[in-house]
Amino acid sequence: MEQRKHWWNGKWGRIARRDVYLRADADRWHVEQRAGGAEGISRFYEFGAEEDAYEAVRGLLVGPDEWRELSARPTDPA
Repeated sequence: MEQRKHWWNGKWGRIARRDVYLRADADRWHVEQRAGGAEGISRFYEFGAEEDAYEAVRGLLVGPDEWRELSARPTDPA
């Protein structure tokens, strides 16, 4: 499974932090909505089409938070 995108609401702490991940695995698209950081609670959604997954992400990012897209970490060429 390949992580394609990651959004973060810009808040620290297990109560306030929220993350949304978009992942792809062959022809299936997966969206994870996580509240509470790494130790938090996640909800998972699966889609057959990329556009459906992006539509779900857009819906999850609605609200008062200032969402930021986090870029993938570059790999070490060595």
